[in-house]
Amino acid sequence: MPNTAEKDVLALIRERLPFMSKSHKKIAEYVLDMYDEAVFQTAAKLGSAIGVSESTVVRFAMALGFDGYPEYQKALGECVRGKISKMQRIDERYGSSSQSEIVRSVLTSDIEKIQDTIDNLNTNAFNMAVNMLLEADTVYIMGLRSNAPLAAFLHFYLNMIRKNVVLLNSTSTTETFEQMLRICDKDCFVGISFPRYSMRTLKAMEFANDRNAKVIAITDTIHSPMNLYSSCNLLARSDMVSIVDSLVAPLSVINAIVVALCIKRPEAVNNDLKMLEEVWENYQVYLNDEINFINDEPILGYSLRRKERGDE
Repeated sequence: MPNTAEKDVLALIRERLPFMSKSHKKIAEYVLDMYDEAVFQTAAKLGSAIGVSESTVVRFAMALGFDGYPEYQKALGECVRGKISKMQRIDERYGSSSQSEIVRSVLTSDIEKIQDTIDNLNTNAFNMAVNMLLEADTVYIMGLRSNAPLAAFLHFYLNMIRKNVVLLNSTSTTETFEQMLRICDKDCFVGISFPRYSMRTLKAMEFANDRNAKVIAITDTIHSPMNLYSSCNLLARSDMVSIVDSLVAPLSVINAIVVALCIKRPEAVNNDLKMLEEVWENYQVYLNDEINFINDEPILGYSLRRKERGDE
């Protein structure tokens, strides 16, 4: 049996995924995405759920180093219980705290994550990502589940800076491939994923990499499976402080990307924002006192007029 004290079964599956057969990859992707259901399924039920035989599921467990499916299922159960125990420890930590203490503790933790991200972010990778996003013919962005707001945020502002930005959001890998069917070496793909890592996002990144597109990963650590197919990795710390992971640091990194892009293309951004303001005013999209983009701070509180004044 593998040494699960050092590495849980999910980490083991992620590590060996690139070297698995097609049928074993299918099982692995299902388990990684649906481990909270897979832990209760027999080999026969798991095989039925994804269209493979019971014997294939058993061989999958043995290929991971287990004596059989029962031993593998027990290890998966311990892994899931470990995640539940973590949530229970969080409840013990905050259960007796006042609301103000919880706010202070969580915000302080987020500040620490941002500082850690500042200290460890690879500036060369950041500069590379900005250039990739500027030079690509089409930019594809993907982030699912809790990462979807990050992807939508990047898509919204990137769409104001350049043309041909596609936000991928589907319920199946097949539909994702259909949306990015024409991706090529002149394009760029941004995959955003933090625990729980999305296998659909990973498969889309693999597809983009196979088509020789530039691939950017926005994820949490060098051990993230999202780094398997990326040529540029932007790492932002994301640790669990409740039943979900904090995405404050990743959002700050995306903020920084948008600001850097704005500085690279100040005239284009200014022109687009002026056109937007005219459209908003003509069609009464916003009340007049809500429009404050051009004459004050147009995007993310960073004035593009600084470049006009020579403050570089």
